[in-house]
Amino acid sequence: MPFTSLYTQISDELVESLKQVRMLVCDVDGVFSDGRIYLGNQGEELKAFHTRDGYGVKALSVNGFTLAVITGRRSRIVEDRMRALSVKHIVQGEDNKKDALKTLMAQEQLTSQQIAAIGDDMPDTGMYDLASVRIAVADAHPVVKAKANWITTMPGGFGAVREVADTLLQVHNKLAGIQGMSI
Repeated sequence: MPFTSLYTQISDELVESLKQVRMLVCDVDGVFSDGRIYLGNQGEELKAFHTRDGYGVKALSVNGFTLAVITGRRSRIVEDRMRALSVKHIVQGEDNKKDALKTLMAQEQLTSQQIAAIGDDMPDTGMYDLASVRIAVADAHPVVKAKANWITTMPGGFGAVREVADTLLQVHNKLAGIQGMSI
C-alpha cells in the first residue's frame, strides 16, 4: 500500500529512497520563492520567502539533516535568509550545479543515495544526475518534471520546501518533534 504523507500518496520505492536521505539541496528562485524578482527604482532587489518553508528547513536542521542551496544568482537577501535558517551550505553564482553538488557531497562524505535535490527549471537538472531523490515543484518547467521522481503538490514559494521537509521528517519518524522553533 502506498505511503500517505501529509500531502499526498507516494510510492513505496520513493519512501525507501527518502529513508536514505541525509542532505536536501535546493535551488532558490522558483523553489524558496515564486521565481519572481522585484526590482526597485534604486536598484534594490526583493524576494518573498514563505515562513512555512523556513520552518520546515529549521526542522530538518534540528533533526540532523544537512541543508544546502545552490543558485545561479547572487543575492544578499538569499545569504541573509539562508543563514537565518541555519542552512549549512550556501552556494551562489554557480552555473554548474552538478559540479557544485559534487563538491558538497565530497565535503560531507555523502553518496547519491543520501541526496535529495529540489528544483524548478533547466539549470537544476544537473543536480538530478547526483541525487537519488529528484524533486520538482508543482509549477516546475515540464522538462524538469519529466526528470523528477517526485513532483510536489505545492508550487515554488508557496510551501513546496515545507512539503518536502514534512515528508522527510514523516518518513524518518521525526515529524512530531518540530514544534516550538522560531524562524
